[in-house]
Amino acid sequence: MRIGCRRLLLVKALADRLAEAAAEWLHHRVRREWGYGLTERLSVEDMLRERFRGIRPAFGYPACPDHSEKRTLFRLLDAGRVGLGLTESCAMTPAASVSGLYLAHPKARYFAVGPIGEEQLRDYARRKGIPPEEAARWLGPLLAERPLAPA
Repeated sequence: MRIGCRRLLLVKALADRLAEAAAEWLHHRVRREWGYGLTERLSVEDMLRERFRGIRPAFGYPACPDHSEKRTLFRLLDAGRVGLGLTESCAMTPAASVSGLYLAHPKARYFAVGPIGEEQLRDYARRKGIPPEEAARWLGPLLAERPLAPA
């Protein structure tokens, strides 16, 4: 069966939305099963305004901007066993895939990592065991200074 270009785009968009909806459903289920969401009665507006306890940050998003950390996650979960993979730039495949970390602490809030100075970048690279130039490629938009000066 041949799918037209418009239909293919619609199927891909629907798959992306369903993946995100499944992640939200799982977050709701986690809050209940871990015991801290048992009394939640949230409206759609409450959900959109994140008026629930806990957060679900993901690698590549503002709180965890380094996409390469997905490599560790995929290795720990043996994600290839269920057909998931990563591209060279750490985009997940199939495209309609999501991942996240569940943090249940009552004070957990979403946040964004701000500008990263050269000293912070070098320290991050050292702790990660990669050259500073590689860390700079993964964190490029967050760097406060450019270009990276030789060590």
